[in-house]
Amino acid sequence: MKKLTILAAVAVALALFFFARQSTAKESDEAEIRAMEAAMIKAFAAKDLDNGLAGYVQDETLFVFDAIPPRQYVGIKAWRADNEGFVALFQGPLKAEMSDLSITANGNLGFGHNIQRFTGTDKNGKPIDMTFRVSDAYKKINGKWMIVQEHLSFPVDVASGKADLNSKQ
Repeated sequence: MKKLTILAAVAVALALFFFARQSTAKESDEAEIRAMEAAMIKAFAAKDLDNGLAGYVQDETLFVFDAIPPRQYVGIKAWRADNEGFVALFQGPLKAEMSDLSITANGNLGFGHNIQRFTGTDKNGKPIDMTFRVSDAYKKINGKWMIVQEHLSFPVDVASGKADLNSKQ
C-alpha cells in the first residue's frame, strides 16, 4: 500500500510538472507572436516594409486574402508589391495601430485575429482612415513563429453593398 501511495504521488508530481511546462511553453509562444505582431505594426507606421513584412514566411508558400483587389496574393514578392502600393498611398506620417489581438498557439501551429487601423493623408491632402479585420495563421519554422496565411477584410453594409472602412463594432 505504501509503494502504491508513493507511486501515485510521483505520478501526480510528474503530471503537474508536465502540464506546468506545457503551459509555460504556450505562454512563451504567444508572447513571441505578440512581440512579432507589435514589431510589424510599428515598422508599418515607420513605412519600413523590410521589418513590416519580416513576420511573414519569406517564400512562395505565403497566402494572403486582402481586403482590396486582387482578392489573393501568393508569395512574399506579390504581398510586398501590394504593401508598397498601400504605403505609397500615404503622404507624410502613417499612423498604424493594432487592437484586440487574440492568439492561440499549440506546438508548431497557431492562429490569431486582431483589428488594425491605418490613418494619415493621401497625396492630395485628403484624410485616409481604414480599419481592417485581420486573421493570421502562424507556423513555427526553424524555431521562429511566422505568418503563413492571412485574411484581411472590412465589414460590408449589405443594404448599400459598401465596405465600412471605419467600423467600430
